[in-house]
Amino acid sequence: MVPVDLRALTQPVGIMRIISTVLTCMSFSLAGSVGYVTSPYWAWCMFTWCFCFFFTLLILILEFTTVSSKLPFAWMDFTTGFAMLASLMCFASSIIYPTFFTCKVCHRQIGASVVSWVCFAVYAGEVVLTRLRPSGEHIGFLATVPGIMKMLETFLACLIFTSLETNQYSNDHALQWCVAVFSLCFIFNIVVIVLTIGPFASYFLTSFDKVVIVYNILAAVMYATAMVIWPLYSFKTKRPVNCGHLCSWDKLVMVTFMTIFNFIVYTLDSAYSICLVFFVSHQ
Repeated sequence: MVPVDLRALTQPVGIMRIISTVLTCMSFSLAGSVGYVTSPYWAWCMFTWCFCFFFTLLILILEFTTVSSKLPFAWMDFTTGFAMLASLMCFASSIIYPTFFTCKVCHRQIGASVVSWVCFAVYAGEVVLTRLRPSGEHIGFLATVPGIMKMLETFLACLIFTSLETNQYSNDHALQWCVAVFSLCFIFNIVVIVLTIGPFASYFLTSFDKVVIVYNILAAVMYATAMVIWPLYSFKTKRPVNCGHLCSWDKLVMVTFMTIFNFIVYTLDSAYSICLVFFVSHQ
């Protein structure tokens, strides 16, 4: 008989996870009942709610069946990181979906938007609860400032990919470089997160923290080039008069702003990591 742990469902964090599972299910059900919309932003919102629903349910099952205690990585760190990512994704969806897909008589779309905002609040509450550890208790990487920045960098890259269209960069080598920057930094961010939450960073022959610092600096420099090149080569014409909510020109603006934000985050990440490794750790 598989052992079970009822505390996983009755503790405050468990109750919040049950609530967020129900809310995400409501959001994608309400939005899906309206019908399919040919838009990357609609796909992003639906993916967000389905992704959060599936993984929150999976976390509940693994903790209820005590399988989580047998996994070869820091479970608390993983769940904290997921809650942070879910709160960011729900926050973005709560802005994007009502902006592009609601109207005064779109009751189900309005309902999905409201439920998404509530879901964001629940996930944010879970982040607060999981970070309120007793003094002296170990806090995993994803609950630290560098871990939060890595999650934010990955999230902003996802928003960039959502706004990209092939015809925006397919015939321009300069813009293709920008897309390569977004892709490479996203992939290496995922690798850093996986290596850190698992027991793999200790296998490095050199200091893994210093390797991450070098990567952060390179990523900041690469994003700096993209921050200059993307708007310089993208905005060759003014905004079309007939440009609507889902206009390609507006998506170029979205990519530009997300690139600037990610450059700022990578720069702060580099500065904080340098201070932490070379100054704080040597005191």
